[in-house]
Amino acid sequence: MSANLERPAAAEESGDPAPSIEPSPRDVLRATARRSRLALVGLIVSGLLVLLFGLTIGPMNLSPADVFEAIRLRLTGAAATDVRGTTAAVVILDIRLPRMMAAAIVGAALSTSGAAFQAVFANPLVSPGILGVLAGAAFGAALAILNDLAWPIVQASSFAFGIAASGFALLLARGVAGNGVLALVLGGIVSGALFTALVSLVKMVADPTSQLPAIVFWLMGSLSHVTVGSLAIAAPFMLAAILALSMYGRSLDLLAMGDEEAASLGLRVKRLRIVAILLATLAGSLSVSLAGIVGWVGLIVPHVARGLFGSMNRRVLPASAALGAVFLMVVDTICRSLLSAEIPLGIATALIGIPFLAVLMRWGVGRGWH
Repeated sequence: MSANLERPAAAEESGDPAPSIEPSPRDVLRATARRSRLALVGLIVSGLLVLLFGLTIGPMNLSPADVFEAIRLRLTGAAATDVRGTTAAVVILDIRLPRMMAAAIVGAALSTSGAAFQAVFANPLVSPGILGVLAGAAFGAALAILNDLAWPIVQASSFAFGIAASGFALLLARGVAGNGVLALVLGGIVSGALFTALVSLVKMVADPTSQLPAIVFWLMGSLSHVTVGSLAIAAPFMLAAILALSMYGRSLDLLAMGDEEAASLGLRVKRLRIVAILLATLAGSLSVSLAGIVGWVGLIVPHVARGLFGSMNRRVLPASAALGAVFLMVVDTICRSLLSAEIPLGIATALIGIPFLAVLMRWGVGRGWH
């Protein structure tokens, strides 16, 4: 008995390291789930705070009390006691709130679309524009602006040509034998190049005094043209696409094991890939039709989601939606309030995304981008 008691002390005196106790898989899962719950709560609280303070920031500075008072007046149907109260209610509920909601849904849709494309193509550098969606949507909007059409038609044309560009890429990929993923990438490159050239052609023939500035401003991205009507039309489809992609998270996790492994487990690989691409394209096209070309969101937000929630797509997809919503609300609030003139949303996201990607390259290369 005494010999046994003396053994640890002897081992300590000899300098031998104590045997390490590896955490069990169940402990790892519990720790990951606990961290995910904390991150989710933090996201919800952050989103509500960003929404609240975003409603107070702008040319007319308001307070959180003004926001709650405006909501109370609108819900009860009561009239404000002064002109400022009436004006504040209009600014908060009819101007800023629809724009903040548009920023949230666009950010969520782009981020979920990017995460889905990254899972389908098994490539962390894939973004929603991989199949030419952005170039096609840009051409659709530019063509409508060239013909002096109303803004709702510009948005509809943008959406239609975004879908058409992805369809063209899929059509090209069907005629390529061999690696289906590589065929899709090549089809997207061809589709994107075609519609980018068509955008340049439209810009060349556009009126430089009126049409060209409108085209260029739209291409830089902005939520200034979003209306309650356009948001009400697009938002249900965008939310449906986000929810559907999130439901496919477990299947996309199986797809990450490889096509043969996934097929051996009963997964219909080709069908899953096509459905995920169509849903991600729908979400991305509608986002572009509302906000113009807003790049980098669908590329960088999924990486942040993986850092917070792990690499499982069943967590990454909904987490990307929440993170994207918060991120774009913050960026849009800065864009419309930092300077006297509004900063294009696409420029701001690029200025944030480029250094992020540079850091990610140094950190990710050699670590498998996990």
